[in-house]
Amino acid sequence: MILIRSAAAALAAAAVVSIPAPTRERAPAPAARRSFSEPAYAPDRREIAFVSGGDIWTVPAGGGDAHLIVSDASNDHRPLFSPDGSQLAFMSNRNGGTNLYLLNLATGALRRLTFGDGVDQLDAWSRNGKWLYFSTTTNDISGMSDVYRVSVDGGTPTPVAADRYAAEYWAATGPDSSAVAITARGLPFSQWWRKGHSHIDESEIWVVHGVATGVKGLPKYEQLSAAGAKSEWPMYSADGKTIYYVSDRSGAQNLWSRATSGGAEKQLTKFVDGRTLWPTIAADGKAIVFERDFGIWSYDVATGIAKAVPIALRGSSSGALVEHRTLTNGLQELAVSPDGKKVAFTVRGKIFAASSHDAGSAQRVSSAGLTEQQPAWAPDSRRLAFGDDRNGHFNLYVYDFVTHEEKKLTSGAENDVAAVWSPDGRSIAYVRGGNELHVVSTDPKAPKGDVPGDRIVARAPLDRAPFLSDRAIVWSPDGKWIAYATREGSKLFANAYMVSAAGGDSHPVTFLSNTNADALAWSPDGTFLLLVSSQRTEPGVLARVDLVPRTPRFREDQFRDLFGPEAPPSTQPLTQPAPARETRERAPTPPPRDTTAKRDTTPGPASDSTARAVDSTHRSAVRHTPVVFDGLRSRLSFFPIGLDVVNEALSPDGKSVAVTAVAAGQPNLYLFPLDDLAKEEPVAKQLTSSSGPKTSVQWSPDGREIYYIESGRIAAIDVNSRGVRPVSVSAELDVDFTADRGELFTLMWRELRDNFFDEKMNGVDWNAVREQYAPLAEGAQSPEELMRLMNQMVGELNASHSG
Repeated sequence: MILIRSAAAALAAAAVVSIPAPTRERAPAPAARRSFSEPAYAPDRREIAFVSGGDIWTVPAGGGDAHLIVSDASNDHRPLFSPDGSQLAFMSNRNGGTNLYLLNLATGALRRLTFGDGVDQLDAWSRNGKWLYFSTTTNDISGMSDVYRVSVDGGTPTPVAADRYAAEYWAATGPDSSAVAITARGLPFSQWWRKGHSHIDESEIWVVHGVATGVKGLPKYEQLSAAGAKSEWPMYSADGKTIYYVSDRSGAQNLWSRATSGGAEKQLTKFVDGRTLWPTIAADGKAIVFERDFGIWSYDVATGIAKAVPIALRGSSSGALVEHRTLTNGLQELAVSPDGKKVAFTVRGKIFAASSHDAGSAQRVSSAGLTEQQPAWAPDSRRLAFGDDRNGHFNLYVYDFVTHEEKKLTSGAENDVAAVWSPDGRSIAYVRGGNELHVVSTDPKAPKGDVPGDRIVARAPLDRAPFLSDRAIVWSPDGKWIAYATREGSKLFANAYMVSAAGGDSHPVTFLSNTNADALAWSPDGTFLLLVSSQRTEPGVLARVDLVPRTPRFREDQFRDLFGPEAPPSTQPLTQPAPARETRERAPTPPPRDTTAKRDTTPGPASDSTARAVDSTHRSAVRHTPVVFDGLRSRLSFFPIGLDVVNEALSPDGKSVAVTAVAAGQPNLYLFPLDDLAKEEPVAKQLTSSSGPKTSVQWSPDGREIYYIESGRIAAIDVNSRGVRPVSVSAELDVDFTADRGELFTLMWRELRDNFFDEKMNGVDWNAVREQYAPLAEGAQSPEELMRLMNQMVGELNASHSG
């Protein structure tokens, strides 16, 4: 269930320079195996229609060469022949939503029958060939489904089984269309791919009587199969006296039957493992065809014999070709450079960088890995750290835009994620394997090609990407401390801790009985921390922890200060301590921004003197971070924001905080003041008023704008005027599904291996699962087919909240 951050002129110049692409060695691909699914008999039972690669094929009923019958770049599936064999109904997403289509087999004419935005699941034909029955979630609540039917001549679909508080799906009709068999309850409609048994999957076969007969009153429901099992996909016999279906009552999924007049349920097939999926019965009721072991099987009703149907594909599938795309949306992660002149972002798992003000084509940062993530600018705004999985797991790399050199920063078999630069740019903190906090040196004097040694500074449950918050780690302004969010103890309460950047004991900073804590921020003067805390079902809140005892400032203090002694400006010492009652240091007011002059986009020279100057400026601007652990537990307070807080971003001067919060179900950005002496009352001021989620929220270095991603695009909002400025960027890349499908599979398999809650994988041999599914993934012809296979792979674990 699935997966970007010198000056703009130098960046534009570098865009025409070919970036060295480290060689990515691909592991030998396993022999590809095609998968076949969703079969159905023709009325004369001489051939079977089925799906492979998102296309529809037909094969002789006894097996042999299969030939294409419907091929399109879209995903076409669930083919069902009309009772007279003249038409083929199927599902397709060729026009957006997944709807029903009807193909005339003699003329090739194609008609669309439904027009919903969601998924209309084709279930069955009526025996007279006048209606198509389908299941849809369009008109029910909480994602539950109803059964509808639509005329083959078109028109408005009408409900067949539409109980408001029960899931109803997978309909089948008998000789008399006044009775329709359905599957009811449970989650198989959306989780048919899940293997094994669970109470949330338990479903039953019901018969709905009185459908479309003109009889007044509600239809009558009759339960056919007993509760306590996963029973699904009902099918009527030719005479309507028996209903066949799939059930896992005996353990594995098998074909079962029960007389419509009553009696015991009867198991037909004797499979002890695997899945039995998507069965359909022949018009004469003598055979059933179904999906098993990623192939097509048939069952002879008279003999009780089930066997595989051998298939060899003959034809060229539409397939996924190499596409050259220019993407302007779909952006996933954003990083604004400390000088405010550049942005880096991820799109389709690749990292690009561009000017933050001049729209144009972005530069690809690396071309080695299949997946790159979490870009982070260095304080000098010329280097970018990021994660890359080119070695089969994520390591950290640093790219220098001035020298065009890439350097590997970490190594090892564990995933290294969440790079955060130290304030002086000489170190990076990161998370290894979800349970270790590391610090690694980025000293530019290290020999080229050398991987600098790093050190573990803390061991704790730190979560893993992609679940790790983008602000789960934060440095103190002087670079002496690192704060991080973790769940410690048997109750797994989430709190903030801090540890010396040199290592040593970790210190708890908050002591909350919550379930979530993240989005940390350290004030510019080092005196307080912010974090977002929430419960599973309660609104999120923004908390402040004062690291030193704090004496509040009042406006009366400003008047009293007018009568205090004041030394002449020329004699003020540069290191004069602050008054005792003021514990917070104010950041200098940024100079006015010249909006008429052309921006300076020329980077400084790449030299050690520049780096020393940056480091010197940093050290002179930041004093030692004060921390008084005595009484820390009592120095936490909550801000009266009055909204469901999701994330926060502290302003550069520490006087206000931008929060992402939800009100009336809509996420937006709000500005909340933190300055004790502010003239306005501390209330949250709404900045945005759009419905899309806002992610990667961060301030411009001058504190005038807030950058964020909404609906896959970068925007910047002026905090004073509330005017929104789109940051138009475009990224060019080749999408080669055929080349990447195997590695996409490996990435998904690896994510589950590394992040599943149970190290024993619910008793499943996960390496064996890889051997089983890797050839199928290599044979996938489209992203939709790969996703279907991966859902079945996830289903091997029989775990809820997955897919």
